Amino acid sequence: MKLIMKMIMMTLSVFMMLCVSACSGETESENIERESSEENVMSESVDDEAIGDNTMIMKIGDTKVNVEWEDNQAVEALRDMAKDGDITIQMSMYGGFEQVGSIGQSLPRDDKQTTTSSGDIVLYSGNQMVVFYGSNSWSYTRLGHISDKDEAEMADLLSNGDVTITISRE
Repeated sequence: MKLIMKMIMMTLSVFMMLCVSACSGETESENIERESSEENVMSESVDDEAIGDNTMIMKIGDTKVNVEWEDNQAVEALRDMAKDGDITIQMSMYGGFEQVGSIGQSLPRDDKQTTTSSGDIVLYSGNQMVVFYGSNSWSYTRLGHISDKDEAEMADLLSNGDVTITISRE
């Protein structure tokens, strides 16, 4: 019986290591080097008049969501991309807590070890957007947070199959 339990624990450990290592193309030392003791602070909401044509709109399928965008180079690059027209990202379910999709180009990274929560929008590996309806801890660049949906509403939007996200400028 002890042998069977050891085998089960060993198999689970290997499986967990594989799952975690699949989330990053970096080595652990590269990941640690980029971690910072400073926390990434969410930008304050700014009214539409102050932002003008810099306001970005996000839709998950046909549902418009309110996003509090971060004030960083990755979001600026995303805004620049949206100048040329809508950004459409085909998302895929992953891990039972997130949707992931390729942005189509690399954005500036400022990855920090982060524990995400439902509604968080992050950049992964410089070229993939991740939107969470659960939680995860990894090294990401924060892009924003969906502020008008609670955890249940986020799960309804994201946990029932692949979705399309559209980002446009107002």
